[in-house]
Amino acid sequence: MIKRLLDLTCFKHSLFLFGPRQVGKSYLIKNTLSPDLYINLLVNEEYLRYSKNVSLLFAEIKKIKKEKMLVVIDEIQKCPELLNEVHHALEDIRTVQFILTGSSARKLRRAGVNLLGGRAITLHLYPLTSVELGERFTIDDALLYGTIPNIVLEDTVEDKRRLLKSYLETYLKEEIHDEALTRNMPAFSRFLELAAFENGNLLNYQNIAREVGVASRTIKEYFTILEDTLIGYFLYPYTKSHRQKLVAHPKFYFFDPGVINALKNQLSSYFIPGSPPYGMAFEHFVMIEIERMLSYHEREVKRSFFRTTDGAEVDLILEFANELWAIEIKSSDAPQMKDLGGLKSFIKDHPYKRAICLCQTPRPYVIDSIEFLNWRAFLQEL
Repeated sequence: MIKRLLDLTCFKHSLFLFGPRQVGKSYLIKNTLSPDLYINLLVNEEYLRYSKNVSLLFAEIKKIKKEKMLVVIDEIQKCPELLNEVHHALEDIRTVQFILTGSSARKLRRAGVNLLGGRAITLHLYPLTSVELGERFTIDDALLYGTIPNIVLEDTVEDKRRLLKSYLETYLKEEIHDEALTRNMPAFSRFLELAAFENGNLLNYQNIAREVGVASRTIKEYFTILEDTLIGYFLYPYTKSHRQKLVAHPKFYFFDPGVINALKNQLSSYFIPGSPPYGMAFEHFVMIEIERMLSYHEREVKRSFFRTTDGAEVDLILEFANELWAIEIKSSDAPQMKDLGGLKSFIKDHPYKRAICLCQTPRPYVIDSIEFLNWRAFLQEL
């Protein structure tokens, strides 16, 4: 078993554990905890049983008769009405702890259901990180196939490709179609392919809308569906510049490189180090690794990117309570200063604590106040 950075045993309160499908939520629970009652709502019999009579949950919990109880409900968004019974149990039985997993926060949020009024901590589980994989990690495999656990652990390249394609079919069927998140599945499928090509770029909703054949407001809604079903996240522009006019469009990053390559039908190719596609894939992977580490270590930090209308850009701005880090990501082991114009422009006009170029250098060094760090060492720092 690969040891995950998220340790559920250290939490005594009830938990919402969110994460995309197949990142290992159920596996983590079953292999690190001993639930007294385990309910999987993806099993049709279980779903029908509780959806017909949600009060069964409270009755079953009362019957356990233990001083300390752990109750797990997998994919709680399938039957959000159960949250009222969860709330009832938390009020009535002080010694019960719930872990409620989900691959979508959309149905819970949109349905206006009981979210337990602060009685549960929200955590997120992601695909495997380079830190978790340790010696098993290779950057080339991560850039092409991603790090969803069952993909990483598959022995053959052919099966990695098959599983990634199957993942997309499962996502479209179970998350989008079965939950009725959109009525126009053909348009959403076309949108998904185009969105993969826009990963990490400034979003132009109107251009994508023309390609898909729907209104731009529909494209915005489609991206929100991706965010709500944990397939990716928005990154918004930095907004504290006084001297430069900044762009207003956000970027969107998918949660896993393998999913992007499956959407692009590029699983049979490979990235050549030093090429633009390699650089873009490397930047994406490091970005999502940083996002995962900040989440796991519960760092309170605002994330954004910097870009002006004349093209000056910094990949990532991290704003901690009392300091700001400006971060540029390059796939080289010795990036050229001429390629860091955006970073130099930013630190010239903004107060900052650290200016960092994350790259593949074997050893750290500093040039003109810019730290050049190996990206894996930086993740350890976080």
